[in-house]
Formats: sequence, C-alpha cells, structure tokens
Amino acid sequence: MRVAIIPARGGSKRIPRKNIKLFAGLPIIAYSIKAAQESGLFDRIVVTTDNEEIADVARAFGAEVPFIRPKELSDDHTATIPVIAHAIQTLQNDSVIDYACCIYATAPFIR
Repeated sequence: MRVAIIPARGGSKRIPRKNIKLFAGLPIIAYSIKAAQESGLFDRIVVTTDNEEIADVARAFGAEVPFIRPKELSDDHTATIPVIAHAIQTLQNDSVIDYACCIYATAPFIR
C-alpha cells in the first residue's frame, strides 16, 4: 500500500488553528489533501492529528483519520519523524505499507 501521511497538530502557538485556517477560501490542510488525491500516487491519504476539529475538516475533504495521535507525540518539541513512524506502525496493524510520503498540512502550493 502507498500512503500519504499529513501531520497536523492542533496546538500551534504562533498561529492558532493554523492547519485549518482559511487560505484563499479553503482550510489550508485542504490543499495538501487535494494534491495527494489528484496525484494518483496514494492508496490512502491519512491525517495524523491530536485535534478533533482538524480531524473533522480533514475527513470533510476526503482524508482518513483512523486514529487520534497520542499526546506524547503532540507537543511543541516533537519532531516529524516520530510522528510519521507512529502513523506507519499504527497503519501496519491493518495492512503492509510499501511506501509512505509525508505531506505537510501547511503547504498550499504543493503539486
């Protein structure tokens, strides 16, 4: 399986709610989800978040949120690699992941 993993933490200090703030009319995370969908490269597009509001927005734009990220992977000092590793390990409980790609939620110009 080929999976896009979009990390989107809810506790941004500098720009509160940045992952779902409107940017040119859409929540900013919608652009990353849309790019992953349109690429045709992924079997699944998964958002890993600690926040139900972000989860709801992600689902509304067609991403999966099959789990809520644990608090120990959701603080100001957590690096991206442990977050992606956690997502891969959790998803591998259901199926084998051949490829994983990290797409940041705040990348509205990604193609």
